[in-house]
Amino acid sequence: MPGSGRVPVAGAELAGRPVDPAVVPRAVAGMGGVREVVWRNELGGLTFLLDEPERFVKWVPTGLPLDLDAEVVRLRWAARFTPVPTVLEAGADDEGAWIVTHPLAGRSAVDPRWLDEPLTAVRAIGAGLRAMHDALPLDGCPFDWGVPRRLAVADAREGGRSPERAALGEPPPVDRLVVCHGDACAPNTLLADDGSWLAHVDLGALGVADRWADLAVATYSTLWNYGPGYEEPLLDAYGVAPDPARTDYYRRLWDAT
Repeated sequence: MPGSGRVPVAGAELAGRPVDPAVVPRAVAGMGGVREVVWRNELGGLTFLLDEPERFVKWVPTGLPLDLDAEVVRLRWAARFTPVPTVLEAGADDEGAWIVTHPLAGRSAVDPRWLDEPLTAVRAIGAGLRAMHDALPLDGCPFDWGVPRRLAVADAREGGRSPERAALGEPPPVDRLVVCHGDACAPNTLLADDGSWLAHVDLGALGVADRWADLAVATYSTLWNYGPGYEEPLLDAYGVAPDPARTDYYRRLWDAT
């Protein structure tokens, strides 16, 4: 690592992936050579790719409303049933907290290769989300991502209910309860080289909810990442018809929380 502690960041796309250099936290620098910063989330958390051996480090600065302990517990639970990163270690210091995971062989659905093949990407996202929903067992799942829980967490974090949350109204009747991913945006699906779904990452909000809580966000993110025209192919690959009412509600809930 250069003495400056700065490394190049992968090309920008939406909520993260800036092109400016990033300062490597002390804890991450102490783990070995940093090849690049592969992602920056909307709140400023960073994901680093380390060399020798290859590992990923998800790091968040102190003070962000991101609970990596909760993600570790969810990853370890979900790993028994569906492909997700293997947690190698986790820790925290005065600068922030981190999770170290074993690398997976796939590429994010927003990797430049798949941005050039958006129909392949969205079909894999839909198929992968259906596979996850079918694989994760409701019975015994200890995590909740239902509407009351999400609203309560957001209200507690912000010290009261925002006008956007107050205006949501009652949620639509549940279509089908599943264990949801909790952040089913396109970047969190990994694809194999043949274009098939491989695995999911970033499971910090995983929990039981209506499947449309995931589907509304997954289709929403096709607009951000690929442009119009890819929502229905994703739903076709999942195996469900469009549901405008549930999609509208869960997108508004996503924006408000």
